Amino acid sequence: MTKQEKVDFVINTLNKLYPEIPIPLDHKDPYTLLVAVLLSAQCTDVRVNQITPLLFAKADNPYDMIKMSVEEIKAIIRPCGLSPMKSKGIYGLSKMLVEDYNGIVPQSFEALETFPAVGHKTAGVVMSQAFGVPAFPVDTHIHRLMYRWNLTNGKNVQQTEKDAKRLFPKDTWNDLHLQIIWYGREYSPARGWDLEKDIITKTIGRATVLKDYYK
Repeated sequence: MTKQEKVDFVINTLNKLYPEIPIPLDHKDPYTLLVAVLLSAQCTDVRVNQITPLLFAKADNPYDMIKMSVEEIKAIIRPCGLSPMKSKGIYGLSKMLVEDYNGIVPQSFEALETFPAVGHKTAGVVMSQAFGVPAFPVDTHIHRLMYRWNLTNGKNVQQTEKDAKRLFPKDTWNDLHLQIIWYGREYSPARGWDLEKDIITKTIGRATVLKDYYK
C-alpha cells in the first residue's frame, strides 16, 4: 500500500466504525469543556466525568469559580490526580477569563495557551470540540496508533501532530482525532492488546511492531 492508500484505509475504516462520534468529556459550553480537558491530564475521562458534576454544581462558570478558594477546588478534584496544579490552573484561568475576557472563553489557540495549566493539546481540544476549528490534538492513544500504523516515527507528540496534519485532510481532523482515540481504547490499547481485533494495525502496521507482537 502507498502512504496515501494507508491514509484512505484509516479514514474509511474509522468512518465505518464510528459514523457517530461521542465526545468523551461531558460538558455544556466552552468553559466547562476547558475545565474538563484540564482535569483529564493523566486521568481517565470516566473519572473526570464523575468529578465534574460535583465541581460544576458549585461553579459552572468563571465568576462562580473564583468565589471558591483554590483549596476548595482542590478538595473536589483530588480524585483526578495532580490536584495542586490543576486547582491553581482552574482558579487562575477563571480569574483571567473574568478580568480579561468578560468571562467568555476566547476562540484562539494563542489566547488559550496563555492560561495557566493550558497547553497546546488542551487548547486544540477546546478549539475543535467547542468551536469547530480544525485542530489535531494528540493524546497518548493517537501518539501510539500513529506509530503502530507507521504514519510517524513517534519521537514526540509534536512530531506526531505535524505528521497527522500533513497526512490527513484538514476537514477530517476534528472527527479523526476523536475516532482514533475511541479506536485506540477499543481495538488497539497499550496493554491487553489483541492484534486480531485491531484491523488497522493488522493491515498497515509497522513491520517491527507486528514482528514484536508475534514474538
